[in-house]
Amino acid sequence: MIFLSNIIAIYRKELQGYFVSPFAYIVAAVFWALSGFFFLTILIALIQSVAQTAQNEQLGLISPPIDVAYEFLLQFFSIMGLLILFILPIFSMGLYAEERKRGTLELLATSPITNWAVATGKLLAVLTFFIFTISPFLIYEAIAFSSADPPLQPAVPLLAHLGLILLAAAILSLGMFISSLTDSLILAAVLTFALALGLWIIDIIADRTIEPFRSILGHLSLLKHYNNLVRGIVDTSSLVALFSYIVLGVFLTAQSIEALRFSRR
Repeated sequence: MIFLSNIIAIYRKELQGYFVSPFAYIVAAVFWALSGFFFLTILIALIQSVAQTAQNEQLGLISPPIDVAYEFLLQFFSIMGLLILFILPIFSMGLYAEERKRGTLELLATSPITNWAVATGKLLAVLTFFIFTISPFLIYEAIAFSSADPPLQPAVPLLAHLGLILLAAAILSLGMFISSLTDSLILAAVLTFALALGLWIIDIIADRTIEPFRSILGHLSLLKHYNNLVRGIVDTSSLVALFSYIVLGVFLTAQSIEALRFSRR
């Protein structure tokens, strides 16, 4: 119970900081603007494709059928997966680097609250703020999918959202670890982006290798596991892999702060 209460205390403190931070709202506003632009661009392009298909049928030309709702979901969440690679390092860069910069990390490291509780509370807070930033998607999608024919099963977009949240949690968790290693916000953001990008494109590298390296690298790919969920595929290995990255980031962060605690003795 003490461990849980410590997590909640850290969570509340960190979350309050996000909702009163002008910088966090600026980043969220940029994200909303970009995601809205891509939302409309993809939707308009697909509507034009449907119109072109209807025109071809009138001319007697055979065109493959288009599931507009599903195709939109795939394209939009593919773009969102790439977009958060740039946005999330900005969210995670200050999780611990700011503490180092202010000189309060030593106090945190030597406090009676366990490192696991601090890291978990910080991660849950930044993840909650990220969920807040993507919550408008549900409204947009509900409006867009309401007239879909054939109708899209609600479980499909919900699973895509789950995939986006788990992907974000994995990147934020790893970014938190990197943030604990430096007092430079810029360096923490750049290194987190580089790591996330590497884990994103490793699937492309895997396709150019031979077994067993192809399977090993493919299992490490964030892109592969994220795409499985976006496509509506409930793959246990993908869920386990994403959760593993989350736990790994929290574990490494806790060990990093423990090393600092040990060095201050």
